[in-house]
Amino acid sequence: MTERSHSVLISERKENFVYLTLNRPDVLNALNKSLLLEIKKELETIKSNPKIQAVIITGAGYKAFSAGADIEYLNQASPLQVRELAQLAVSVTHLIENLNKISIALINGFALGGGLELAESCMLRVAVTSAKLGHPEVRIGAVAGWGGTTRLPRLIGKSRAAEMLLTGKMIDANKALQMGLVNCVTEPENLRNEGEKLLLEILQNSPIAVNLTWDAVHRGLDLPIDESAKLGIDYFGLVATTEDFRDGTKAFLQKQKAKFHGR
Repeated sequence: MTERSHSVLISERKENFVYLTLNRPDVLNALNKSLLLEIKKELETIKSNPKIQAVIITGAGYKAFSAGADIEYLNQASPLQVRELAQLAVSVTHLIENLNKISIALINGFALGGGLELAESCMLRVAVTSAKLGHPEVRIGAVAGWGGTTRLPRLIGKSRAAEMLLTGKMIDANKALQMGLVNCVTEPENLRNEGEKLLLEILQNSPIAVNLTWDAVHRGLDLPIDESAKLGIDYFGLVATTEDFRDGTKAFLQKQKAKFHGR
């Protein structure tokens, strides 16, 4: 494993994936401009490296994934500066969502506001049993403007999302699992193992098929149902041009385990 530290962000390369650890534990890993810029820079490096297949994002310490935007900064910032910070944050979450790599958030404590929005942009989320998740923005006179009003309804439905966004209340990990906001709940000491286990389950499949499947799910949500289905048809035809498709179908017929090469 190789590790690079940028003081506010720790990047660890482990085989074919990277851990990004938000490293401001003294302020519950609150997201400020410098941290968002470092995340964006690392994600761009990951995106450009064909040898890296996934990114796992978590927070330093045992208290928080991220408690959200740096409130002290927001209190002093001008409206234009607040909007510019939101634009930066949304560029980061869009980059995660369109990384063409597997992305998993390991929620090791509080995931609130912008911190939860960062996790929502990942493909999957694993939380510790003690995690607390929420969008408390309205309680400080703000809006979930880093993608929360867009992604949360798509993840858990309009009515449940509206309740979380309009009341600002927090939910625990088991409630988040029940609602579909997280995919798995585990004890803190097992968090990384559970995240890597989930990742390895995905990595054993064809990387081309995985990327096209995610794109079909992600893009398809914004399309009318007939167009979404057509996208699935097109990708099914596209993936049939790959070696992975031929090898995978052949292995199935021969009752063998397929070995994929991303071609």
